[in-house]
Amino acid sequence: MKHTQVAVLLLMQSMIALATTMATTEVTSHFSTTPLYLAQPSKTTGDLHTPPKLFANVSGSVDDEGTCQCSVYLPDTTFPVQKAEQLEITATMLLEKFESELSQVREYSKMIEVYQQRILNLTIRVEHMEKSSVSYTELDFQLLKVEISDLERLVTQLKSSLVGSNVIVEQIYLEITNLTILVNELESLDKNNILEIRRQIVSLQNRLKECEESTNKTTVPPYFPPGSCIHRGLLNVSQPYIVKLNWRGFSYKYGSWGRDYSPSNPEKEVYWVAPLNTNGRELEYYRIYRSFDDLLLFKPMYQHRITYGEGSGVALYNNYLYYHSYNSRYMVKHDLKTNTMVLRKELPDAAIGNRFSYAGVSWQDIDFAVDESGLWVIYSTENSMGNIVISKLNETTLDVLNTWQTRQYKPSVSNAFMLCGVLYTTRPMNTRKEEIFYMYDTTTGREGSISAVMDKKLDTIQSIDYNPTDQRLYVYNDGYLLRYDVTFQP
Repeated sequence: MKHTQVAVLLLMQSMIALATTMATTEVTSHFSTTPLYLAQPSKTTGDLHTPPKLFANVSGSVDDEGTCQCSVYLPDTTFPVQKAEQLEITATMLLEKFESELSQVREYSKMIEVYQQRILNLTIRVEHMEKSSVSYTELDFQLLKVEISDLERLVTQLKSSLVGSNVIVEQIYLEITNLTILVNELESLDKNNILEIRRQIVSLQNRLKECEESTNKTTVPPYFPPGSCIHRGLLNVSQPYIVKLNWRGFSYKYGSWGRDYSPSNPEKEVYWVAPLNTNGRELEYYRIYRSFDDLLLFKPMYQHRITYGEGSGVALYNNYLYYHSYNSRYMVKHDLKTNTMVLRKELPDAAIGNRFSYAGVSWQDIDFAVDESGLWVIYSTENSMGNIVISKLNETTLDVLNTWQTRQYKPSVSNAFMLCGVLYTTRPMNTRKEEIFYMYDTTTGREGSISAVMDKKLDTIQSIDYNPTDQRLYVYNDGYLLRYDVTFQP
């Protein structure tokens, strides 16, 4: 456009110069004897154009010197000089305006590039918010809205500044409109998520409030002296206290541990830990600790070897270790001080050879237990068809004093223990919870259901031993030593 205007100016200047030259009404020329012809404009008749006459005869005269003279009269060809000057002024103004508009277009082009980059950034942020599962705050959406609104205002101003339509600007405006709709939808969805989260928070707060009220209403369980049975039996157990991993390591998943109960000296602390060999059957090594602190610090009073016990149904009563002799029906009484077998006696009719062991725990055919009344043994017989049999033992002679038949199938329970003459059995609820679900009272012969949930660290409980002195359960859980406090019914 700029080059066109320059050409127009040059043409106008040439026309003005031509007009000045043609202002002379008489032209004197030296010609040869050839007559002079003048060009005439073409004539138009309808749609037919007649070619112009290039020459015309003009009469003239020869002066005394032989010079041909003629007079040529031009038609009325007055040139519009004023209009040409006005055209030149207008062209100059148009050129200046064009330069100004061109400068604005350059500036707008730069602004459009900036807007396109900002829209790209906003699009990326919105896409991230769409794909992300993070719940954004109201401030995030407000910031996006402000930026989009600012872009929309600037593009609207740009549209009004440009004459005619511009495809790029229209496209930017459409993208901004789409972004606005998308952000509003996202905000609406996020508000729904926030409402759902708030409902969950309110629900949790209500449950917490109920727990607090229940805790405030719950009375402190009554105190029962160690070794006494003036309560009405087990009510619940505490969360487990994880003491540590057994001294032989994680591979030794089977075994037992507990605290000695000595009726003559109940406050004396003696602890035993007896992991079985890795085959889960042979009892070969055990350690004795003089205090709980020594147990935690791996400071045994002594470590002994026996050949061999079977299963993890071990019990420590009055400084004697009782265990099932390997591959037999014999019960063994072992002196801790001398590390010698004091007594070996057969348990009549006891099923052995992993015939009726606990569920998930092999080779625990004969399980010793200790409570306030003394030493017990839990087992099954062929006559009982695998149901649990309880026998009270004389700890000195290992004679069976009395026997009770239950209707609870031994392989359907995961373990068992005695407490105040009552048998309690457990079963797994899942990999992290165990339930004390069955009881048999040897005093009354009554059996029934109970529900006390025990949390555990790993899947399988290999042994449970109750101690009347501190009224706690000592549990061997896949190699870990766990301890539970017992709550009694008043």
